Amino acid sequence: MDTWRPLAEGRAAQQYVPGQLIYLQDTEALQFYYILKGTVKCFLSSEDGDERTLTLHHGGDLIGEAAFFDGQPRVSSAVAVTRCELVAVDRPHLAAVFARYPDLAVSMLEYLARTIRLLSAHVDGSFLQADQRIARHLLSLPADEHGVLRCTHEEIGSSVGVSRVTVSRVLGELARAGTVETGYKSLKIRSTAALRELAGTGE
Repeated sequence: MDTWRPLAEGRAAQQYVPGQLIYLQDTEALQFYYILKGTVKCFLSSEDGDERTLTLHHGGDLIGEAAFFDGQPRVSSAVAVTRCELVAVDRPHLAAVFARYPDLAVSMLEYLARTIRLLSAHVDGSFLQADQRIARHLLSLPADEHGVLRCTHEEIGSSVGVSRVTVSRVLGELARAGTVETGYKSLKIRSTAALRELAGTGE
């Protein structure tokens, strides 16, 4: 069951085409978004124009919620990767949803905590070797109902700041070790313990 489905009640979905910007870094966050369908990329931009992917979000995820709640400018931008349907959530609507579904507020706090952990992992990861950064990134990705992670080598490389060639090499080594099983634009983690050991995150 989709935890955030109540956020869509009485709201019209907004349509986005691939490459369309959803929100921009350093702008005011008057609303956040619930993804009904599609894939969204959240990324950081530097002053010289370089980009660093933070993560990819899919249907059922929230984006832009951290800046919405703390009242500070957005720390990242978001762009549609595929055709997307999103519901914008402002404060009056969120208050009405919480009034009808009070338990949703606790779920929101848990989601925010995971967002903070993800951002912290990106900071910590800048000091790690490529294989460790890739391992941590794989552990952070959400799996579908079959345990499959939907991602390409390019997306992984962009997220952790390494080349596609390096990603292919590391994933090949992990596959030969039986830690992961690779597929077309996807992979499965076969040994979470081994991946955690490589990532240095413990049990």
